[in-house]
Amino acid sequence: MSARNEQKSPEQNIPGMNRRERFGEVQHAENAGAALKRIFLYFAQEKAMVFSMLIVVVFGTFCGVYAPSLQSSAIDMIAGTRPGNLLQTVLFMLAIYLLYSGSQLLQNLFSAKLSQRIVKRMRSELFGKLVDLPVRYLDTHSHGDVMSRMTNDIENISTTVSQSLPSLFSGVLTIIGTMAIMLWYCWQLALLSCTTVIFTLLATKVLSGKVRKFSRKRQMLLGQLNGMVEEMVSGYHTVVAYNHQESTAGEFCKTADSLTKAGIKTDIFSGVMGPVMNCIGNIGFVIIAAFGGYFSVHGLISVGVISAFIVYAKQFSRPINEIAQIYGQLQTAIAGAERVFTVLDEENEEKAGAELLAEENTTVSFQKVQFSYTPGHPVIRDFTLSVPSGKKVALVGATGSGKTTIVNLLMRFYDIDSGEILINNQNIKEISRENLRKNIAIVLQDTVLFSDTIRQNLKYGNENATDAQIQQAMEMSCCEDMLQKLPQGYDTVLTGAGENISQGQRQLLAIARAFVADPKILILDEATASCIYTQKGNKKIRKPQAAMDCPKLNGQNKKNPQW
Repeated sequence: MSARNEQKSPEQNIPGMNRRERFGEVQHAENAGAALKRIFLYFAQEKAMVFSMLIVVVFGTFCGVYAPSLQSSAIDMIAGTRPGNLLQTVLFMLAIYLLYSGSQLLQNLFSAKLSQRIVKRMRSELFGKLVDLPVRYLDTHSHGDVMSRMTNDIENISTTVSQSLPSLFSGVLTIIGTMAIMLWYCWQLALLSCTTVIFTLLATKVLSGKVRKFSRKRQMLLGQLNGMVEEMVSGYHTVVAYNHQESTAGEFCKTADSLTKAGIKTDIFSGVMGPVMNCIGNIGFVIIAAFGGYFSVHGLISVGVISAFIVYAKQFSRPINEIAQIYGQLQTAIAGAERVFTVLDEENEEKAGAELLAEENTTVSFQKVQFSYTPGHPVIRDFTLSVPSGKKVALVGATGSGKTTIVNLLMRFYDIDSGEILINNQNIKEISRENLRKNIAIVLQDTVLFSDTIRQNLKYGNENATDAQIQQAMEMSCCEDMLQKLPQGYDTVLTGAGENISQGQRQLLAIARAFVADPKILILDEATASCIYTQKGNKKIRKPQAAMDCPKLNGQNKKNPQW
């Protein structure tokens, strides 16, 4: 029995589904405040670690701020303007500096551990999200861009958490503590020193916008570049066979050039911050030296206070410079976090639903089904088909006529626009996707195997399969000869998702995997297109299909039928 889909709406002509439009520029959120709030939620889950790190940061900041005051006292003691034990003061100052160094070490240890915990949780959430996303999402997004979010974007967040945030916390506390002591020593000189802060804020505001803009563009281009590399590596044989090495390299270089330009602009604006802040800091140092000398001559402050002010001025400007320098890194991390959160905010594939009703005989029927990938451009129109139990139906049509789409609809990779798809007279929309797919086995033309043993690949559809079931499936799929040639048999490890065996052998293993799953419905989407059989072999491959008492859909190219 066979059926045809008379309506031919080539999928490759559907607007919105070509490669350029599917893998075009990815949209990003631009709300940095919202992204920061979500990042802080990850910190909230590590309260003990964050609290410990903050204690160390506060203690280290106190030591760093308190030490110059001891230096001021020591200098005044040497000058004879202040009484006290000089040796005791120097030893105490040495102890404070040692404690400061120890706190810096602990701060680095805590921040490294904290960053790895946060990144692990974020990466786990992102991967868990990816496996729960609808098939439509991965069909319409570059795989390289998705991988870039998993690796590069999260790595940027890790670097920021481990390096930038501790410096930011300690820098803010240092600025506050230093300013408080400077005001206590000489409020006039302290206020004069603060005039440089205005210039610092203005410079930061101007440069930060540029850094954020180009860092976001750089991350987007990096995702596109990864997608191109992934596509070229996976299709390398095709690229070489059609002598497209130069054109492929040209496209890569074009994208790489855009990435380089965006990276250069990002680094330029990030790098400019440091020299600008240093220049402003030097201006502040000149102000302290000039006015501090004037105040000292008039007896307002001592020489020791001037010495302490010089140190405090450096302490005051140093964290400002550091914050300005890491601001670019923070912007890159925020841009990466926005890209990660964009994926996390996608809607999961719906899992709710009932179980497929248990019936002795399984039937499948399509009733006036209509479907479109893009609204207004239907691929399937008024498609009706009935498949009785134990029968094989071949969907024969030209390339792009919608044969694979029918498979996608039956598996609920996509939901239909109108009509009904019934299994045992039960609408598949009422069945949970998980339960539906447990009852269906699919063998695609583009075989997917995993870097594991043959045994584990065969058990992918049925983890509880016995060795006897596996052996029977291998016999049914004509894999005995192939298995005998492998030195380790079932324990042979498939490297590179099966690159150490031929394409035809991979398809035979995929068929055997479907047999191990023992499904109620078997789908073969040009599943033996890479298999070459003798007349005897053809009889063998027909035998298992006839033996499986379940409905079978077999997609075939009209010009080259397999059976």
